[in-house]
Amino acid sequence: MKRVLVLGCAGSGKSTLSQQLAELIGVPAICLDQHYWKPGWEGSDRQTWQRVTNDLAARPEWVMDGNYSSTFPTRLKRADTAIFLDVPRLTCLSRVTLRTVRNYGKVRQSMPAGCPERFDLEFFQYIWNFEKTHRPNLIDTLRHFDGATHTLTSPREVSRFLQKARAGQMNNL
Repeated sequence: MKRVLVLGCAGSGKSTLSQQLAELIGVPAICLDQHYWKPGWEGSDRQTWQRVTNDLAARPEWVMDGNYSSTFPTRLKRADTAIFLDVPRLTCLSRVTLRTVRNYGKVRQSMPAGCPERFDLEFFQYIWNFEKTHRPNLIDTLRHFDGATHTLTSPREVSRFLQKARAGQMNNL
């Protein structure tokens, strides 16, 4: 594993797993949110975003978290492994709610400067609808991926995955 994509709904644990896995395998962690968002929660324009993700994916090693389906082709072409955190909707909603309450008005580590935590009804609706509107496309995209794919559905499965990585059992993941 030298180039790993970590995908899943907001609140599924993508950033946490990415940081832990990157440390374990000794490669940089890339959080796409840090590169997409500009101060004041302004998103990158399409052309700039494509260039940025091309540059990030061209790096020799990484664990990259974030969905951003418009850039799947570029990133999947370079990835050797994909991890899909297929976590229940209520788990994701409760994690994001807790994260929002704990960090309200502060900028989280996985976000760029100028993007403080906030209550965003549209974001919560995205999480609620993820299973129906985004999950099928993600699963279909991963069906066509040539690298190793791991679907983890619970914190217990994530822990087991990391334990195997810690034990150097990368071939058994």
